[in-house]
Amino acid sequence: MTSRIPTATSRIQLREGFDFAALSERLDQIADLGVTHLYLSPIFTATEGSTHGYDITDPTEIDPALGGRRAFDRLARQAQGKGLGIILDIVPNHTAFSVQNPWLADVLAQGRASTRARHFDIDWQAGPLVLPWLPEPFEKMLLDGAFKVRDGQWQFNGMSLPLAPGTDTTSDLRALHEAQHWRLVHYAMERDSITHRRFFNVTDLIGMRVEDPRVFDDTHALIIDLVRGGQVQGLRVDHIDGLADPAGYLDRLARALPVTPIWIEKILTGDEILPEGWKTVGTTGYEAGRLISRMLTPQAGFDDLDGLWRAATGETDDFHSALIRAKHDVLDNELAAERRQLAQMAGQAMAGSVEAEPGPEMLREAVTALLVAMPCYRSYVTRDGASESDRAMIARVADEAAAGLRHDEVLRALATIWTDPANHAQMDFVIRLQQVSGALLAKAQEDTAGFRWTRYLPGNEVGAEPDEATVTARDATATLARRRPGDMVLTSSHDSKRSEDARARLIAASHLPQDLGALDQAAAAMPAAKDVPPAWRWYMVQSAMALHGADEAPDRLARHVQKAMREAKEDSFWTNPDEALETRVSDLGRALLAEWEGTPPEALTRLLDRAQALVLMQLLLKTIMPGFPDIYQGTQDLFLALTDPDNRRPPDWDGLAMIADRDDLGSLKAQWTRHLLHMRQAEADLLRDASSEARIDEGGVALIRRLDDRRLIARLDLPGGSSGDLPEGQAVLDWTGPDGCRVRLVEAGSGRGRADI
Repeated sequence: MTSRIPTATSRIQLREGFDFAALSERLDQIADLGVTHLYLSPIFTATEGSTHGYDITDPTEIDPALGGRRAFDRLARQAQGKGLGIILDIVPNHTAFSVQNPWLADVLAQGRASTRARHFDIDWQAGPLVLPWLPEPFEKMLLDGAFKVRDGQWQFNGMSLPLAPGTDTTSDLRALHEAQHWRLVHYAMERDSITHRRFFNVTDLIGMRVEDPRVFDDTHALIIDLVRGGQVQGLRVDHIDGLADPAGYLDRLARALPVTPIWIEKILTGDEILPEGWKTVGTTGYEAGRLISRMLTPQAGFDDLDGLWRAATGETDDFHSALIRAKHDVLDNELAAERRQLAQMAGQAMAGSVEAEPGPEMLREAVTALLVAMPCYRSYVTRDGASESDRAMIARVADEAAAGLRHDEVLRALATIWTDPANHAQMDFVIRLQQVSGALLAKAQEDTAGFRWTRYLPGNEVGAEPDEATVTARDATATLARRRPGDMVLTSSHDSKRSEDARARLIAASHLPQDLGALDQAAAAMPAAKDVPPAWRWYMVQSAMALHGADEAPDRLARHVQKAMREAKEDSFWTNPDEALETRVSDLGRALLAEWEGTPPEALTRLLDRAQALVLMQLLLKTIMPGFPDIYQGTQDLFLALTDPDNRRPPDWDGLAMIADRDDLGSLKAQWTRHLLHMRQAEADLLRDASSEARIDEGGVALIRRLDDRRLIARLDLPGGSSGDLPEGQAVLDWTGPDGCRVRLVEAGSGRGRADI
């Protein structure tokens, strides 16, 4: 039986041709790496052709596209025979908003009378369920004869919708449409008229009401069966902050599965910690990846880089100001529907108030100000009121939000309701406010400001703070002390904005800022840079460096910049793209990659040389810091990728099997990964119980794990310096790069399991 807390996990993205049978063929390869658990993306039936599995259509069935229940059971038996447990990624927050979802199809046919109507987070008081699925306005499509009725189905553009029983007796299509429990509208109407809770701004995902015990039981029956049956040894909960009551959900899950480890996907901002009492063994590790990047980023070099970027782009603002602008942009557009709903709910919550007499504009203004002032994903107020920490945060948010208003009475009243909801209408408002605040921060920071703010892309990662790209040794040590053995350590995931090794290349710019500046100046002189905005030129220099030498780099970079510019939502938009500008920017990326082929510029060579040391030091920190490492598929090799879908490309499993035959950085990384993971098993007590100390100075970086007289030290010594007065001990791993950087793992004291590479 595998251990309850993994030694290490192997994150596997299923689908796109990689199913249970294909994974079974790779079990020996994965087990040999030294991991103890497979960590699988969602396995339940999803929309046809799903590339990720988070758009679940049937949570009661394992997807036949992956092989179904029988193939999964076979995989579980084979995995356990090789000493591998299975952790499943589960998605309680939402399912697919699609007619392929049988529960939703029943709701479309039966409306509120459906036994599944209360499973979905739908505002039935707002009228029929709005379906923003039309490519053109309803009246135009009706006039053009685009709608047909056959066999009790409303049909258009290859889609069929179930009609309410007994309503298809009329030939008047407009009247028939009015008789349904749903309303078709143009897709652009999702800003104004949706009546279901979405996942962020993804209209095709509908929120589930798992706070209802019946909904929990129905959506988790198969999950619980797989765990109790021994096929699954742990669960990863996707987007815990989207739920109405995260703590209550975890309590219910723990009661159903009392000895099963549960990990949660939770973004911790700043010095935020998990709320007390949550039934989880740890997070999925975004904060660990953030800490590693900060430890590897020197303050002096980062400051120099900031100056170079500002000189190149003319930017004078700080990131916080950029984030505030992005929040307003997102509320005006992508989350306009959510704000409108919140303002309506705020009015209902304030009914009969003696503190203020709010109108629609005052409510919209107050809700906007409160959301924009939120510094983290959400609060966790329940029917019992707010915790002391949430009370203090809400008070700070209210003060900041009120500062710019001419009248703050409504805002203050809503802040009081937020802290101590006194009735159902007030609790409904607070729940939705907490759900929307997380969606706003995610969309505004990661998917908007993070693409606009091009200064230092490693600081724009999921869970990171662009204005907190560095860390002191004292603060790093304090952060390490808060970590638990059950916390994951994540440096790459399916959601990462840049893969771990691409990020290491970019961190090198903070070590050698003048070299990145030289590359930008050279790029500015290229004909392809004409009419490319300076901020996007700076972005492209970094992104081209991240992918330099990777397979199909020019095309992948072009696809990435299209997404980056549309996510930034300043010069181009998904709904209204400036394809000419996108082409100019991507052509610059192609020109840079072509220019760097053959004999790269000296500045690029120096950056890539430094990056080699950072790749290896990142690996050391990941594998010996408190918690346990998650190895994203393919990252035992050098893994260069940008944001999804680029980082979700299937790995070359055959190539990974032959990696020892190569003589390059990827092969060395794979050797170190295997050695470190096997060492983690031999040194389980040390890595579980040891104290942690970080040392960061101009000479380098070190992480010291200490238990009694035993020490394990990961250290990066920069040219011309040393990372402090540390014992030499036994060099378990030792490498010196072409620029003189030295990366070592040192054992001192009565350590076991020593081996040299």
